Formats: sequence, structure tokens, C-alpha cells
Amino acid sequence: MAADIGTTEHTPFHRSLEELLAGVDHVRESPRDSGVLELVVVRPHRGQRRVQEVATLDLGLGVLGDTWIERGSSRTADGSANPEAQVTVMNARAADLVAGARDRWALAGDQLYVDLDLSVENLPTGTLLRVGDAELEVTAAPHTGCAQFKERFGGDALRLTATPDGRSLRLRGINTRVVRGGEIRAGDTVTVARP
Repeated sequence: MAADIGTTEHTPFHRSLEELLAGVDHVRESPRDSGVLELVVVRPHRGQRRVQEVATLDLGLGVLGDTWIERGSSRTADGSANPEAQVTVMNARAADLVAGARDRWALAGDQLYVDLDLSVENLPTGTLLRVGDAELEVTAAPHTGCAQFKERFGGDALRLTATPDGRSLRLRGINTRVVRGGEIRAGDTVTVARP
């Protein structure tokens, strides 16, 4: 079952810096080796999010039904989609911290929300994540906040993701690429395969 969410129909929710800082330890306690895929989201059109129970990861297209390939990237020489940022993954606890409620997680703009430690220490570049029938590789491409993230979750949330601690924990999430395609489903186990 899929549920469509428009990104303009939600009232902004901004936690104070104190509230955000108080929640960071909960993010830090995320499982290190095996977690859960909590939410799967595709972006079928600009400004839209579709929460899905099941999705397919494809080597060339990323998450099927998502517009990653069409959006392109300012980080590639020709403006084409960045293969190092094919699928974005955010820590579910970090999403909950900034969004305030599960039905707002998708507004962050990521595709997969996992209860797993995404820190630089735990998932260095090249680490593999096995989820469902698929496998993702953590890339070196930075995943940073944007104006929309600031608008939806507040300046303090954006600033928190850019602090040394926020960057180390990757509170804004990580970029990955598909190395084995397959079906994934909310509730699947996400297993870390160390390089």
C-alpha cells in the first residue's frame, strides 16, 4: 500500500536546539551491525513523496519509481544524475528527532529510513548494506542539508547536521549506490557487511 505526501501541505515543525541536542544520544544508540528498514519513500515528482511498503532497487535507476535519474546533479560535470548518490539513506531516529512524527519523515527527502548507526566510524566508504534481496554500497559523496530541509525542520536542525558531531554521526544521512538489485520491504533487516 502506498501513501502520497505533498511536501507543501505540511506545517513546518521546528524543534529548539536544546531539544535537538537532548535527542542526539538516542541516535547514537542505534544498532551497529544489524537494524531495520523502517520506511521506504519514492519521489515520483518534484515536491511529492510516496511512502511504499515494497520497492525495487535497480543497478541503473536506483529506486524504481523515483526521479533520481531525471533530477540530475550539480555535482556532475554534465548535470546528469550522480551515480554516487543513487539512493539516500537516513537514520530513522535522526528523522524522528528533526521531524517530530513518523508521518513527517519523508519530508526530509531521503528514500530509505533505517534504524542503524550511519556514523562515519561505523559505515566507512565502501561498506555494504544488505537489505531484502538488494545490496547498497556506502559512497564518499557527501549528503548535506538544503533550503527545503531548513524550511521544513528549522535552522537549528540544519545547523545540527553540519556540526562536527552531526557530520560524524551523519545526522543528515548517507549516499549509497546499488550494487545488487532486488526487492526491499519496510520491516526488512538491514545488515552491515564490513569491507
